[in-house]
Amino acid sequence: MTAPTSRGTRIAHIGIAVRDLAAILPFYRDVLGMPEVLLDDADGARIAGLAAGESLVELLEPERTGSPIDKFIEKRGPGIHHVCLNVDDLDGTLARCKAAGVRLIDEQPRLGAEGKRIAFLHPSATAGVLVELSEY
Repeated sequence: MTAPTSRGTRIAHIGIAVRDLAAILPFYRDVLGMPEVLLDDADGARIAGLAAGESLVELLEPERTGSPIDKFIEKRGPGIHHVCLNVDDLDGTLARCKAAGVRLIDEQPRLGAEGKRIAFLHPSATAGVLVELSEY
Protein backbone atom coordinates (compact mmCIF):
# COMPACT_ATOMS: atom_id res chain seq x y z
CA MET A 1 0.00 0.00 0.00
CA THR A 2 1.33 3.44 -0.95
CA ALA A 3 1.48 6.18 1.70
CA PRO A 4 -0.86 9.12 1.07
CA THR A 5 0.71 12.07 -0.70
CA SER A 6 1.24 15.17 1.41
CA ARG A 7 -0.75 18.14 0.16
CA GLY A 8 1.08 20.64 2.33
CA THR A 9 -0.47 23.42 4.36
CA ARG A 10 -2.94 25.58 2.43
CA ILE A 11 -5.42 28.34 3.15
CA ALA A 12 -8.81 26.70 3.61
CA HIS A 13 -10.79 29.85 4.31
CA ILE A 14 -10.77 33.31 5.77
CA GLY A 15 -13.55 34.04 8.25
CA ILE A 16 -14.95 37.57 8.18
CA ALA A 17 -17.21 38.71 11.02
CA VAL A 18 -20.16 40.77 9.76
CA ARG A 19 -23.09 42.45 11.47
CA ASP A 20 -25.59 41.88 8.64
CA LEU A 21 -25.05 38.96 6.28
CA ALA A 22 -27.90 39.97 3.96
CA ALA A 23 -26.41 43.45 3.53
CA ILE A 24 -22.84 42.39 2.65
CA LEU A 25 -23.41 39.11 0.78
CA PRO A 26 -24.42 40.84 -2.51
CA PHE A 27 -21.06 42.66 -2.61
CA TYR A 28 -19.06 39.42 -2.57
CA ARG A 29 -21.51 37.39 -4.65
CA ASP A 30 -22.81 39.90 -7.20
CA VAL A 31 -20.20 42.65 -7.42
CA LEU A 32 -17.07 40.49 -7.03
CA GLY A 33 -18.68 37.49 -8.75
CA MET A 34 -17.76 34.94 -6.08
CA PRO A 35 -19.95 31.82 -6.30
CA GLU A 36 -21.82 30.88 -3.15
CA VAL A 37 -20.95 27.59 -1.46
CA LEU A 38 -23.51 26.07 0.88
CA LEU A 39 -22.10 25.77 4.40
CA ASP A 40 -23.62 24.71 7.69
CA ASP A 41 -24.05 27.28 10.45
CA ALA A 42 -21.79 26.60 13.43
CA ASP A 43 -20.61 27.96 16.79
CA GLY A 44 -23.46 30.45 17.08
CA ALA A 45 -22.88 31.95 13.62
CA ARG A 46 -24.83 32.02 10.39
CA ILE A 47 -22.27 31.30 7.68
CA ALA A 48 -22.28 32.20 4.00
CA GLY A 49 -19.46 30.62 2.01
CA LEU A 50 -18.01 32.09 -1.16
CA ALA A 51 -15.49 30.41 -3.45
CA ALA A 52 -12.16 32.19 -3.93
CA GLY A 53 -10.17 29.81 -6.10
CA GLU A 54 -9.30 26.76 -4.02
CA SER A 55 -10.10 28.65 -0.82
CA LEU A 56 -13.26 30.10 0.68
CA VAL A 57 -14.34 33.34 2.24
CA GLU A 58 -16.74 32.69 5.10
CA LEU A 59 -19.01 35.54 6.14
CA LEU A 60 -19.91 35.03 9.81
CA GLU A 61 -22.97 36.72 11.30
CA PRO A 62 -23.80 36.19 14.99
CA GLU A 63 -26.94 34.12 15.56
CA ARG A 64 -27.36 35.39 19.09
CA THR A 65 -26.04 37.84 21.62
CA GLY A 66 -23.01 36.46 23.44
CA SER A 67 -21.90 34.11 20.66
CA PRO A 68 -18.17 34.15 19.80
CA ILE A 69 -18.77 36.22 16.64
CA ASP A 70 -21.03 38.64 18.52
CA LYS A 71 -18.33 39.14 21.18
CA PHE A 72 -15.70 39.66 18.48
CA ILE A 73 -17.79 42.33 16.72
CA GLU A 74 -18.61 44.08 20.00
CA LYS A 75 -14.93 44.24 20.94
CA ARG A 76 -13.26 44.83 17.56
CA GLY A 77 -15.99 45.60 15.05
CA PRO A 78 -16.58 43.74 11.78
CA GLY A 79 -13.55 42.40 9.97
CA ILE A 80 -11.25 39.42 9.59
CA HIS A 81 -12.01 37.02 12.41
CA HIS A 82 -9.69 34.13 11.58
CA VAL A 83 -7.61 32.35 8.98
CA CYS A 84 -8.11 28.60 8.56
CA LEU A 85 -5.24 26.47 7.32
CA ASN A 86 -5.71 22.94 6.01
CA VAL A 87 -3.01 20.59 7.26
CA ASP A 88 -2.25 16.98 6.36
CA ASP A 89 -2.01 15.77 9.97
CA LEU A 90 -3.93 17.79 12.54
CA ASP A 91 -2.81 15.72 15.52
CA GLY A 92 0.84 15.95 14.46
CA THR A 93 0.57 19.69 13.80
CA LEU A 94 -0.98 20.30 17.23
CA ALA A 95 1.79 18.22 18.84
CA ARG A 96 4.45 20.30 17.04
CA CYS A 97 2.72 23.52 18.09
CA LYS A 98 2.55 22.39 21.70
CA ALA A 99 6.22 21.29 21.67
CA ALA A 100 7.16 24.71 20.27
CA GLY A 101 5.33 26.45 23.13
CA VAL A 102 2.47 27.74 20.96
CA ARG A 103 -0.58 28.57 23.08
CA LEU A 104 -3.50 26.38 22.01
CA ILE A 105 -7.18 27.17 22.40
CA ASP A 106 -8.08 23.57 21.56
CA GLU A 107 -5.70 21.03 23.12
CA GLN A 108 -7.43 18.28 21.14
CA PRO A 109 -9.16 18.42 17.74
CA ARG A 110 -12.93 18.86 17.81
CA LEU A 111 -15.62 18.67 15.19
CA GLY A 112 -16.35 21.93 13.42
CA ALA A 113 -18.59 22.96 10.54
CA GLU A 114 -19.18 20.31 7.87
CA GLY A 115 -17.99 17.66 10.37
CA LYS A 116 -14.31 18.52 9.83
CA ARG A 117 -11.75 18.07 12.58
CA ILE A 118 -10.50 21.48 13.69
CA ALA A 119 -8.46 23.18 16.40
CA PHE A 120 -7.70 26.83 17.13
CA LEU A 121 -4.40 28.44 18.06
CA HIS A 122 -4.41 31.45 20.37
CA PRO A 123 -3.74 34.81 18.68
CA SER A 124 -1.09 35.63 21.30
CA ALA A 125 1.11 32.98 19.66
CA THR A 126 0.38 33.89 16.03
CA ALA A 127 1.06 37.62 15.72
CA GLY A 128 -2.46 38.55 16.80
CA VAL A 129 -4.25 36.36 14.26
CA LEU A 130 -6.75 33.70 15.35
CA VAL A 131 -5.63 30.63 13.42
CA GLU A 132 -7.88 27.64 12.85
CA LEU A 133 -6.29 24.38 11.75
CA SER A 134 -8.39 21.93 9.79
CA GLU A 135 -7.57 18.50 8.49
CA TYR A 136 -8.04 17.84 4.76
